Amino acid sequence: MRVVETFRAAYGASPQTTWHAPGRVNLIGEHTDYNDGFVLPFAVPWGVTAAVTPRTDGVIRLLSLQSQGEPVTLATHEESKGWTRYVVGVLAMLGDRVSGADIAIDGDIPQGAGLSSSAALEVAVASALNDLHDLGMTPMEIALLSQKAENDFVGMPCGIMDQAASALSEEGRALFLDCRSLGFRTIPFDLSAHGLSLLIIDTQVHHEHAGGEYAKRRAECESAARKLGVPALRDVTDLAAALDRLQGDERKRTMHVVTENHRVEALIGLLRAGHVVEIGALLNASHLSLRDQYEVSSPELDLAVEAAIRGGARGARMTGGGFGGSAIALVPQERLDSVQESVVGAYAERGFQPPRFLPATPAKGAHRIA
Repeated sequence: MRVVETFRAAYGASPQTTWHAPGRVNLIGEHTDYNDGFVLPFAVPWGVTAAVTPRTDGVIRLLSLQSQGEPVTLATHEESKGWTRYVVGVLAMLGDRVSGADIAIDGDIPQGAGLSSSAALEVAVASALNDLHDLGMTPMEIALLSQKAENDFVGMPCGIMDQAASALSEEGRALFLDCRSLGFRTIPFDLSAHGLSLLIIDTQVHHEHAGGEYAKRRAECESAARKLGVPALRDVTDLAAALDRLQGDERKRTMHVVTENHRVEALIGLLRAGHVVEIGALLNASHLSLRDQYEVSSPELDLAVEAAIRGGARGARMTGGGFGGSAIALVPQERLDSVQESVVGAYAERGFQPPRFLPATPAKGAHRIA
C-alpha cells in the first residue's frame, strides 16, 4: 500500500494503524441538513486513506501524497492552511485526549467534484485516532466531531450529512438520516437489479464554499426560521402560510427546503415499493428547485442535467453544495453511452471544459484496512 510505504520512508517506521473513509454522493436532500431536515446520501468507492502513529509531544507531522512535498510540522491547535486545516481541526476537537501524531494521507476522490473529500479526510483521521487511543467513539460521534472541526476550526458552516455518510454508510445501501434526531437507517439501493445505473457527471468546475455563498444560504434559512417562529425550516408544516409571511430570497429558500424534505420521503417510499425507475421525476424536481429557489446551480450543472435527460436519462440533478462540482443522472444501462455522448456534445457546443463521468456505486463507510 503506497500510503504505508510513504509513511515509512518519511517517518522511519511503519504506521500503527491505517484507515479509509469514503467520499459521498447525495441522492436527494440538498441543503436540508443544516435545516434539521432529511438527507439520503451514500458513500462512493473513492476516498481518503490515513496512515497514523500517535505522538506524545504535541506535534503533528503531516504529509499528503497529493501534495508531493516534505512533511509539514505543526503544533496541535496551530494556525494552518489548505488541506492541513481539516486534520489539525480534528486533533484540536479531540483536545487533551490525544497529543500529536505522525500522519500520511492518500486520496483518490476527484477534487472539486463535490464528493466531499474534506469530510472523508476528517473521518479517516478521526477514526484512526479513535482506534489508536481507544477513545470508544461511535461512528456517529466521529461524524459529529469531524463536523465540529469543519465548523469551528475551518470555518465552513456545513451540516452533518457529509461526515455521517462517510462514517456510517454501508455497501449497496443509501443512508437515510434525520439531521435533527440523528436517527438513521440504511435503504437497499441496487439499481443494477432494475437495469439502471447512477452516473456522476463531474463538470470539472471547482468550487470553494467556506465563507461564501454557502454561508449566505444558511444565514437566509436561519433568518426565515426566526421570522416564522420555528426552530428550523424543517418545522414548517403549512408552506403556503409560511410563504405569505416571507419575501425575496428567504421566501425562495424556504420553498426549496420544505419541498426537498418531502422529496426525500417520497423517494424513500418509491425505493421501498420497488418503483425505482420512478425516482427520476423527483431528481428532476430537486434540480429545478435548487436552480430556481435555492440558486446554487451553475450553467455547467444545468447543461449536464438537460443534456443527460435529452440523451435518455430517467432523471438528473446537481448534487452537493452547488456552484460547480457534479450532477447525477439515473440512466438505463443501455442508454449510458448516449447520455454521455449527449452531455459531451452539449459541452463542446457551449465551449465548456469536457466533463468527466464516474459510476456511482454505494460503498462501505469508514473502516480499518491495516
